[in-house]
Amino acid sequence: MDSADEFFFHNFICDSDDSSSDEEEILAAVLVHHHLNNQRPLFRGSIPGHLPALNRNRESEHFLLWKDYFDTTNPLFKHHKFRRRFRMSRHVFNRIREGVVGYDDYIECKEDAVGKIGFSSYQKCTAAIRMLAYGVPGDLIDEYVRMSESTCLKSLYKFCKTVIVVFGPKYLREPTAADTARLLAMNAGRGFPGMLGSIDCMHWEWMNCPSTWQGQYKGHVRAYTVILEAVASQDLWIWHSFFGMAGSHNDINVLQRSPVFARLAEGNSPPVNFTINDHNYDKGYYLGDGIYPQWTTIVKTIPNPVGEKRKRFAQE
Repeated sequence: MDSADEFFFHNFICDSDDSSSDEEEILAAVLVHHHLNNQRPLFRGSIPGHLPALNRNRESEHFLLWKDYFDTTNPLFKHHKFRRRFRMSRHVFNRIREGVVGYDDYIECKEDAVGKIGFSSYQKCTAAIRMLAYGVPGDLIDEYVRMSESTCLKSLYKFCKTVIVVFGPKYLREPTAADTARLLAMNAGRGFPGMLGSIDCMHWEWMNCPSTWQGQYKGHVRAYTVILEAVASQDLWIWHSFFGMAGSHNDINVLQRSPVFARLAEGNSPPVNFTINDHNYDKGYYLGDGIYPQWTTIVKTIPNPVGEKRKRFAQE
């Protein structure tokens, strides 16, 4: 559909009513005449085939976004609304935004060649995180942050690459010897000597799962899902994640394909030494639920605990 067709379709079919003026009807007739005679469309932007650029009022939309979520005194949407819509706390968002702005100047707000202020880092990061959090296309974000689809997609691409570079060395890695020592000390203080973390799987709904794949991605829940396996410490540091298995699998199937115990199988597991009931152990373990196999590296919970000691263990 060329620009004349698109203009006619949106303005005289989608929005047609009985109140159109004579000028509008004349313009519609002219457009149809040009189209039927294979003439070039009347309306063009600076690039052939592009529609004229929209004035999105980026400055006012940045101010609106700021007042809605980031105003330090009295934002319109409080903490619980921010966490629900961004899938993170406000201070985490600001930490990520500061990190990516400091590395890639594309995210930073700056002037263009004619001195016009561009989109702010809050708008670009909001667009990227909303697309990641909700799985929506770029043109849907345009209605709120006032960024075109191409700018939203470019912001998403730059954002993801920068996050990996900036935060990868600290957060997207396996635990070091110092990290292992910290985890062991923290868990030993809670009464779990030798524990490295808790392992479990969760299902993430895939709203736009292709029809040909829906059979394998539908499991014990009605929706189509992909599975995330993660190992987390008590302070919610997720140092292992394995994502993408079809929702028809369970925790055991995911564990068999997961690299979580790859270092252990290769003999490169972190050094662990602890004693329980006069038995010495040289390998750490993970807490898991009842579906996991009877492995020495997995300690499962007690399904029906009896007594205060067993109830406390199951609660932890």
